[in-house]
Amino acid sequence: MMLQRHLIFILYSLCASVFKVAGTKSKAKGSQGQFPITQNVTVVEGGTANMTCRVDYNDNTSLQWSNPAQQTLFFGDKKALRDHRIELVRASSQELTIRINDVSLSDEGQYTCSLFTMPVKTTKAFLTVLGVPSRPEITGFTKPAMEKDEITLTCTTSGSKPAANIRWFRNDKEVQGTLEVNATGKSFTVKSSLQFHVDKRDDGVAYTCSVEHVSLSNPYMTTEVLEVHYAPQLEITHSQILPQEGQYFKLECVSIGNPIPEPVLWSKDGGELPDIERMIVEGRELTITTLNKTDNGTYRCEASNHMGTSSAEYLLFVYDPNALGQHGPDHALIGGVVAVVVFITLCLIIVLGRYLARHKGTYLTHEAKGAEDAPDADTAIINAEGNHVHAEEKKEYFI
Repeated sequence: MMLQRHLIFILYSLCASVFKVAGTKSKAKGSQGQFPITQNVTVVEGGTANMTCRVDYNDNTSLQWSNPAQQTLFFGDKKALRDHRIELVRASSQELTIRINDVSLSDEGQYTCSLFTMPVKTTKAFLTVLGVPSRPEITGFTKPAMEKDEITLTCTTSGSKPAANIRWFRNDKEVQGTLEVNATGKSFTVKSSLQFHVDKRDDGVAYTCSVEHVSLSNPYMTTEVLEVHYAPQLEITHSQILPQEGQYFKLECVSIGNPIPEPVLWSKDGGELPDIERMIVEGRELTITTLNKTDNGTYRCEASNHMGTSSAEYLLFVYDPNALGQHGPDHALIGGVVAVVVFITLCLIIVLGRYLARHKGTYLTHEAKGAEDAPDADTAIINAEGNHVHAEEKKEYFI
């Protein structure tokens, strides 16, 4: 009887231990599953942020969202803060999701999700708000700019968070500017400056300011085209290389400058054009309808704008077409020279060939020289073999 009671006591103790261990594991699992889970959120200013808090296991304990100022936003499905931008998305025993519309930079901070167990369990989620930069503005343009002036172009954008980056382009080529960043509250104002001396190569050049930021899918850009005024430069072009008597002849005064230099004034040898009936001026062109020897001389064109005056000259010499024909190339003489050159080349080739052939024959006959001078047949064979060996060496060297 005593043994039976002892066995019953042992079985009872074992069962109690098993139930105790199982209850402990279940309690631990429930405690772990009741810990709230959140995620950090990043949103562009003016956008919408969804804040979600979840628990894997909940025994009907309430969830709560609080803002960075520790003001309660929602307790379960009950709204606690009067802010029309904040609304409930989903409320259940395992999830509480709220939405913040039209997010501003002031909404950024650490939000708290609380699970009201004993003790209360909390989890933090950080809301990051990206400040969108304003479209860039370029200042410092003077229209028009004067050649050799020093100008400073400044590109400005504000409201970015974090600070935006500014890049400069001269047409399609990037150029380096001087960057300046200033904090304005929670956002930044960014400036970049270009300083340079203006020359005529800058006329018509497009300067582009590009603003890049993490909140932008494509950079913001603005472009200004620089206008530069500069003094004229002139050049005279002509229609004939060898102007001849009786020909039609034209000179053109090609000019560059801004503003366009005009009018173009033509003169000959420091004075007016002597024959206005044959010498016709049309804008930048001077046309001589029929050339003669009296047209020889120095022709000058002159033009100006408010930046200065420039001129160019051309020396005209009219050729006699008959004299050019007499001094033309002598084709017979050229043909004779070519024939002599060809003949001398052929002679050199023949002489060189005969020379090589002669030396090659002499070298081969020396192979038998040892056999001719030998006193008997055995010596002749030995000498022939020796000469043959030397001949082979010479062949290898000669090749």
